[in-house]
Amino acid sequence: MVRVLVHGGLAAALALGGAVAATATPAAAAARSFANCTDLNGTYRHGVARSGARDKVRGSTKPVTNFKVSTALYNANKRMDRDGDGVACEKR
Repeated sequence: MVRVLVHGGLAAALALGGAVAATATPAAAAARSFANCTDLNGTYRHGVARSGARDKVRGSTKPVTNFKVSTALYNANKRMDRDGDGVACEKR
């Protein structure tokens, strides 16, 4: 007999002996891939970034700091990070 427990968005199938058979992470499942930066900025106005990323800028321009931080979301859209700084579709 297998029981499925759902807690806080995580599902784990537990056998009667208490061993974990499978787990799923909601961040990986929820990471949406957008078609382009216009679509991404429609949902995340200032872009998305992996954890610990900093916007790379030139000259006296101030870096964008109010982007959405989500490594899973960034990884799903990293093809749109043109300057390779860890922030995709950064926008003021």
